Amino acid sequence: MNKLSRRQFLGKSALGLGSVVIASQFPLDINANVSPEPVRMPLGFQVWTVRDMLVKDFPGTLKMVADMGYQSVEMCSPPGYEGAGFGPLMKLKAKEMKKIINDAGLICPSSHYGMDELRNRLDERIEFAKESGQTQMILSSFGLPKEATISDWLKAADELNIMGLKAKTSGIQMGYHNHNMEFEKINNTLIYDALMSQLDPAYIKMQFQVAVISIGYKASTYFTKYPGRFISAHLADWSATEKKEVPVGKGIVDWKEFFVTFKKGGVKNIFVEMEMGTFKESANYFHSL
Repeated sequence: MNKLSRRQFLGKSALGLGSVVIASQFPLDINANVSPEPVRMPLGFQVWTVRDMLVKDFPGTLKMVADMGYQSVEMCSPPGYEGAGFGPLMKLKAKEMKKIINDAGLICPSSHYGMDELRNRLDERIEFAKESGQTQMILSSFGLPKEATISDWLKAADELNIMGLKAKTSGIQMGYHNHNMEFEKINNTLIYDALMSQLDPAYIKMQFQVAVISIGYKASTYFTKYPGRFISAHLADWSATEKKEVPVGKGIVDWKEFFVTFKKGGVKNIFVEMEMGTFKESANYFHSL
């Protein structure tokens, strides 16, 4: 599989039967004894880590993962990710893509987009999202250089706010996906906190990447600190001893704490984003809740 990381690339460029019942056994207050009402949502996966297989056999790969117990998929916009290998999918019209996804037994509420395509073709990409059945458009990165200042980050956030307003008027919620870079500090200011202060919560919701647990940051901390600001999460787990990703439920992420707080954060969708070898075991974990 192509080992190009998402950061390297970006720098260069139905609820119902089968849904996962989440948090039914977890009290809203960790110290309480009363359990909340069960929360149902589709268990999803992000296509980034299976992109090589996906472009070779789009319907077959989707069906294979659906058979593992997944009900939703988050795509990567083919034009925005052409340089990462998604180019072959550009031949599909929005409605064709939607049909193939639905025929595999999946829904597609969300997709990742690149900053350049949103900046240069926002109207067209909003229309693509609507026709393919998406209700959420997630910006995967501003594409800022490592030496960017806090001012650069805030200017990019302002630009995204304007895009988010336009998407909102079309019935699409725009979001922003973090990587490790947003959890670096510039002059003692955590970039992520600066973004949360600058992004308009009415137009931009956040997609939290749980994998930042590997550098010491917990999703539950931010769901609690910024209630209602999140729309989705990318799920991953981490082995502190092996220093690598492991199937959900096998690592250091406190999933009880995660599920206690994710509703407060506003999370509507969850997508596993790890290597294919972890997909089945991760799905089994969620279905066992």
